[in-house]
Amino acid sequence: MAELTLEQLQAAAQRRGLTLPQEELQRLLPGVIRARKQAAELRDLLAVPDEPAATFDPRRNNRK
Repeated sequence: MAELTLEQLQAAAQRRGLTLPQEELQRLLPGVIRARKQAAELRDLLAVPDEPAATFDPRRNNRK
């Protein structure tokens, strides 16, 4: 994953209707980068084969 830049953060904020000063974006950037890295780590840990065993499968009908 490429490192997020200040310009990308500003563009993302503007797409969501936020107008933030440069100083605020600079303060937010390290936290946003850290949160993105943590989310990526969680996605890697929670792969599809790791789904809980008790998931509902409508194709299985064992009721009698």
